[in-house]
Amino acid sequence: MNDQPPAALAGRGKRLGGIIIDALIVAVILVPIMFVTGAFRLMFGGGYSFGRQAGYGLLGCGVWLVLNWRLLERSGQTIGKKALGMKIVDLSGALPPFGKLVALRYVLPILIAQIPFLGGLFALADAVFIFGPERRCIHDYLAGTRVVEA
Repeated sequence: MNDQPPAALAGRGKRLGGIIIDALIVAVILVPIMFVTGAFRLMFGGGYSFGRQAGYGLLGCGVWLVLNWRLLERSGQTIGKKALGMKIVDLSGALPPFGKLVALRYVLPILIAQIPFLGGLFALADAVFIFGPERRCIHDYLAGTRVVEA
């Protein structure tokens, strides 16, 4: 039996900071690739297709996963969450299974967000859910997770 009290929920601002750190790290890697391959020229010149956007999106997801794989698998953290002292747990406070964590908390919401118009609404609603009493976004509900202080 676990006699320890449940960990405190991570604050909203702290969670935002974690995702910003994660996004900046991926951007540092992805932006030079997009510059060299001419993606920025195409974006601003009108020749940027949905296929190209999806390709760079997949590349960004791949970079993110390579960077965070070990941390997520071992401690339920991304680089940003580790830097700010947070971790992802299931509703019982345990480390979620890695496959379920990645598939339901990250991949599924990213795929839904790609649906024209509806995807943008989903992404907005996902973020707004953080203001509920449980401080859980839609992706947390999908994966059965919450973010707590590490």
